[in-house]
Amino acid sequence: MFKLAEKVFLEDQELAQRYVEIARKICMKNKVRLPKKLKYRICNHCFSYLWPGQNCSIRLRNRHVVIKCKKCKKQTRLYY
Repeated sequence: MFKLAEKVFLEDQELAQRYVEIARKICMKNKVRLPKKLKYRICNHCFSYLWPGQNCSIRLRNRHVVIKCKKCKKQTRLYY
């Protein structure tokens, strides 16, 4: 579902969002975790599909990566 969302995102963002919602529901229903690569492509607050440069910004800070969603204006920090 994420591959479909990635292909469609630039043409139709709402359809890409729907694909991500379906993928999340499938994971929740089957009690399976999303892989970290895919988990970081979803906003933790509004659950929108994140595409760097389009609807989110990524910044490097002291010891973490800051991903800011432009839809809900919230930040997610990933430590490294």
